[in-house]
Amino acid sequence: MSHMGLIQQLVYYFNHNGSYVLTQFLRHFLISIYGVLLAAILGIPLGILIAKKGKLKGFVIGMANVIQTIPSLAMISIIMLGLGLGTKTVITTVFLYSLLPIISNTYAGITNVNSDLVDAAKGMGMTSQQQLLMVELPLSLAVIMAGIRNALVVAIGITAIGAFVGGGGLGDIIIRGTNATNGGAIILAGSLPTALMAVMSDIILGIVQRYLEPKGIASNH
Repeated sequence: MSHMGLIQQLVYYFNHNGSYVLTQFLRHFLISIYGVLLAAILGIPLGILIAKKGKLKGFVIGMANVIQTIPSLAMISIIMLGLGLGTKTVITTVFLYSLLPIISNTYAGITNVNSDLVDAAKGMGMTSQQQLLMVELPLSLAVIMAGIRNALVVAIGITAIGAFVGGGGLGDIIIRGTNATNGGAIILAGSLPTALMAVMSDIILGIVQRYLEPKGIASNH
């Protein structure tokens, strides 16, 4: 098929299935977001904990690394045996893969805060909790956001694979394309919005990350 013919078929598909593509786009994005948010709820406190209790670092980062080394399709298949087909399995997989970048970036952010600033906070009579909330976390936010940004881009790719276990999303359109005769345009109708979602998420969170970077004061380096 010529490139022009493929583009014409793609335009035709979007014209006749636009609302379906949009629905799957939103479903895909929400699954990715839910998984990453759940990982942030657990991963940020864990990152703070290992920054404060150094002995736990090896165990926590080690466990997260083990998860990261398992191929995503294998992980989805294993979780599917416990949770069955559907979005729960995909969200759980995204959650597990998002833990490492969020935990490790939170750890890096907290441990790299300028020790002089922490000492100054102590000198002002702040409790350790006040130091964390008013000094360490605000100065670590940009690094933590970088971890969330990395996690979300990876999550969007994992969610596409999740269509194989009934998760829906744009991967569903790609699967339909692989099963169709001359399905190149249908595959593109699923893969192009997936790529666009990943690129736009990376750009937007990159802007947020730069906005959160402390001005002029930061780290021990």
